[in-house]
Amino acid sequence: MAYNSSIEWTGSSWNPITGCSRLSEGCKNCYAERMAARLKAMGQKNYSNGFDLTIHEDMFALPLKWIKPQRIFVNSMSDLFHEEVPLPVIQALFKVMKAAHWHTFQILTKRSNILREYDKFLEWSDNTWTGVTIESRAHMDRLDDLRQTKARLKFISFEPLLSRIEDVDLQSIDWVIAGGESGPGARAIKEEWVIEIRDQCITQKVPFFFKQWGGVRRIAGRR
Repeated sequence: MAYNSSIEWTGSSWNPITGCSRLSEGCKNCYAERMAARLKAMGQKNYSNGFDLTIHEDMFALPLKWIKPQRIFVNSMSDLFHEEVPLPVIQALFKVMKAAHWHTFQILTKRSNILREYDKFLEWSDNTWTGVTIESRAHMDRLDDLRQTKARLKFISFEPLLSRIEDVDLQSIDWVIAGGESGPGARAIKEEWVIEIRDQCITQKVPFFFKQWGGVRRIAGRR
């Protein structure tokens, strides 16, 4: 599923789970929700339930069949740490990621509290990158949750960036992504917000990737 991804910071996507539910203001114009509705209308079997959370066990082993090493976004159409995903399912997927050691897996969640809670039950491996989405200053607690995990590489996605993010302590963070919202109803991003995050990354020596302005200024992809 999605051997090649259009997401600029990854190579492919793997969706053993599809569907999600809105959690915070960053979910208002969810790309995955719109895409799931489109795929359901097209008759794509994995989206027969639309955006209701669905576990696809037949997709669990898919990365083991991909021979070429690549970066793989885990659950671009869901959230691995959604409240409805049982711990044994998450553990099974972590075992696949560990077994497929030639790939790099990228996990991104807004549900950092569940990530932190399950951390001690997971088999972390060096090829698994784990990040949290922080769309505004109101959700900086997600960064604290991420820091408490044993994830080997930790990153933050400030996308969609909806407010100024100042004075961020990036200790133990390995990578930062920032970007504006795209699609219908996209909320505006301010250039100074991006510059401020970038400058904090430079000061703290953390790699920074600017994905897009969003809205009509969609593609950027500047490091």
